[in-house]
Amino acid sequence: MERLNILLVEDNEGDIFLISEALEELDLPIQISLAKDGKEAVEFLDSCHGMGYKQTPDLVLLDINLPFKNGQEVLKFIKNSDDLKRLPVIMLTTSSNQRDINESYSNHANSYIVKPFGSGGYQEILNRIRIFWFSLVELPSKI
Repeated sequence: MERLNILLVEDNEGDIFLISEALEELDLPIQISLAKDGKEAVEFLDSCHGMGYKQTPDLVLLDINLPFKNGQEVLKFIKNSDDLKRLPVIMLTTSSNQRDINESYSNHANSYIVKPFGSGGYQEILNRIRIFWFSLVELPSKI
């Protein structure tokens, strides 16, 4: 299996640690890129154009409540970009507000997951993401 590139867009250090740890336990060849705010995420994704499609992430895990640009703004940037719009984006956030959920899907999020409490919850969620996104579905080509 080819190395999977995941962009984690998260500003909470505790969540970064728990998500990164859970991803490493999936026993997959994963490269994790990190953006700690929305502006940094947009700059990272924009820079992928210059490096070619091979550098573009295979999947984005995106929080909503971020500094500088919120997750909805980052999601709109991705889904309004001809080069990035096929990129699967999973909203992974603490918000269970129906308005946030509806707005995410209106902005073309591929899924919406409310963050769990504790590391065991992250392991379960990321294992299910692994099964669905990396075993069951076919990801878009980077060619």
